Amino acid sequence: MRRTEPEGHGPVRYGPPLPGDGLPVPPGLAEALASAASHGDGEPVGGGPALLDAARGYWERRGTPAGPERIVAGPGAPALLLALTAAVGGDVLVPRPCAAWWAPYARLLGRPVFHVATPAECGGVPDPFALLETVRRVRAEGGDPRLLVLSVADDPTATVAPPEVLHEAVEAAADEGLHLVSDETWRDTLHDPHATVLVSPAEMLPDRVTVVSDLAGALLPPGWPAAVARLPPGAAGDDLHARVLDVLTALDARVAAPVAAAAAHALTEPEPVRTRVRDAVRLHARLAAAAHDAVVSAGALAPPPQAGRHLYVDLGPLRDALAARDVDDAQDLEDHLTARLGMPAPGGHRFGDDLAALRVRLSTGALLGGTDAQRTESLTSPTPLELPHVHRALTLLRSVFDDLGGDAQRWEPPR
Repeated sequence: MRRTEPEGHGPVRYGPPLPGDGLPVPPGLAEALASAASHGDGEPVGGGPALLDAARGYWERRGTPAGPERIVAGPGAPALLLALTAAVGGDVLVPRPCAAWWAPYARLLGRPVFHVATPAECGGVPDPFALLETVRRVRAEGGDPRLLVLSVADDPTATVAPPEVLHEAVEAAADEGLHLVSDETWRDTLHDPHATVLVSPAEMLPDRVTVVSDLAGALLPPGWPAAVARLPPGAAGDDLHARVLDVLTALDARVAAPVAAAAAHALTEPEPVRTRVRDAVRLHARLAAAAHDAVVSAGALAPPPQAGRHLYVDLGPLRDALAARDVDDAQDLEDHLTARLGMPAPGGHRFGDDLAALRVRLSTGALLGGTDAQRTESLTSPTPLELPHVHRALTLLRSVFDDLGGDAQRWEPPR
């Protein structure tokens, strides 16, 4: 992570990667990858039959069936979003904040990106009134907004959009004729799936929604790049499918054969895969809840994390204490917390947030220990928060934020 203008807090073009799970590769995935290691060729552009059929079954089990002819695979979600952005054309709208990797790919194509405020309830989706206002303003200024990227289970805020909030945003987008890309990378990482309702925009507006899922969210290690996209039905979907394949072909964006074998195995969700996903989600949910308690106890603000392996923290209430440490914006805060915590703490400006806002994304994977043995122990322990290495990491996190919270109290004027 870096500034493009190191001396002047210039525009951020490259953001942090997805929050990793910090866990060793499961044996079943390693075996699936090894079984195809002798295949030197890549998959066909867009994915081979086994991978596409596995993706078909994955979405069918989630109530949004699609034939293989409506599915495209690529070497990570960024490649698919780049292809979709090029295929749809026009200007791009995203919520503020949003995943760090969304905007750079539009800018790479020379497309303007417009950030839209999110509702109070969640991140990941635009406020419908702000969306309508932004679209109409951009058109009045000669722009051509055509694509809205959103996320029901969000990076960076770790929130899940309530169905009624999502419906209003989708309805507003439909009224303005926008195509939607729903990033559902984190849909399988709900911390409390029985209490959290996740609905895909594809269930509300099937003819105008493309779903993208990076398998690094729940199913694959981050270093094995593979993602799948589910395109709309009908003639419009057929045309979009052809144009996306044209872009992927021009980029030679293929999934490596061994990774495709592992991805197909994961997408079929055999019992060992389901168990591993469930155990990893439970572990990261516990870590996220403990980290959330630590930061809010110190006086910071953070929405309760509902999905993923991260939380989004607003240290605005501690601004005076941070200013005394020469921390005046999100880049300063990123530098300060990264050094103090010994783990990446990317500032909110990496996610399209205001540079002046004191916000950071913290990832739970960094709390699992420094060795595979420690991480495996964290995964298998019935009481992972009590393990010495996890306890030390959480204690350091709490200490750093308590220190800032204590300073903030000392800076408060007497009443």
